[in-house]
Amino acid sequence: MASVVKICSGLALAAALAAPAYAEDGLITQKSLSLGMAQTIANGAMEACKAMGYRISVAIVDRDGLTMVMLRGDNAGLHTPEGAERKAYTARTFGNPSADFLQRMKTTPDAHASETYSHVLALPGGLPIKVGNDVIGGAGLSGTPGVDEPCVQAGLDKVADQLK
Repeated sequence: MASVVKICSGLALAAALAAPAYAEDGLITQKSLSLGMAQTIANGAMEACKAMGYRISVAIVDRDGLTMVMLRGDNAGLHTPEGAERKAYTARTFGNPSADFLQRMKTTPDAHASETYSHVLALPGGLPIKVGNDVIGGAGLSGTPGVDEPCVQAGLDKVADQLK
């Protein structure tokens, strides 16, 4: 009987330690992007698109949706910094690729009210930055004809081993 109690106690302790730290009346422990990681993601995305000959802008937002990094490539279009930032914000806000938000706008009539939120953009090119299911930021890119998302993914791949 004592060994069953010890096993149950051990399992309960392991579950408590593995769960995210949420406290109703206390402090909340959470993972956040570092500036270095945000720069690595942005530079990786920029390099991927530049290698294909695209002139782009890339933005990284933190868990609060605030811009940490904005890179505007040489001769990138005037609209690309805003597009990149809004796509990153959209991915962070909804926790899904900005392309999913576009799909929602096409298929769910009631979802159109979400388009009136400031900073969201229903275009592909934004991906959430996640640790497990916890969305800790967003990455967005603008300036390619349909290759934004793969370039963003190339940037995320640079830090994939750290997002576990």
